[in-house]
Amino acid sequence: MKKFVYILIFTFGLTFTSFSQTPQTSENVSEAILVKFYPNPATSAINFDFARGYNKSYSLLVFNFMGKLVYDVKNMTSKVTIPLTDFYRGIYIFQLRDKNSAILKTGKFQVIK
Repeated sequence: MKKFVYILIFTFGLTFTSFSQTPQTSENVSEAILVKFYPNPATSAINFDFARGYNKSYSLLVFNFMGKLVYDVKNMTSKVTIPLTDFYRGIYIFQLRDKNSAILKTGKFQVIK
């Protein structure tokens, strides 16, 4: 009985580690570098740089931590700078959306003043 338990634990362990070591596909890599934002934390402005494959029909939405839309950019260029003069100190969430409002990328940044 003890041997059976050890074999069962060993088999479960191998199965678990094989799932946790899934390789990253090129699709995940291209999604990860779709947008870079800096500096984080930000004080006076935050920059968003869009990598290859961005489209002018994309929109960039910024929400405060309560979920209220505080900034919206449409007809974007490859680099967007958002001034933070009207932003309060805290965590903000951004969403990059396509023309059908599907979320392509989301992230968060912090404003410190």
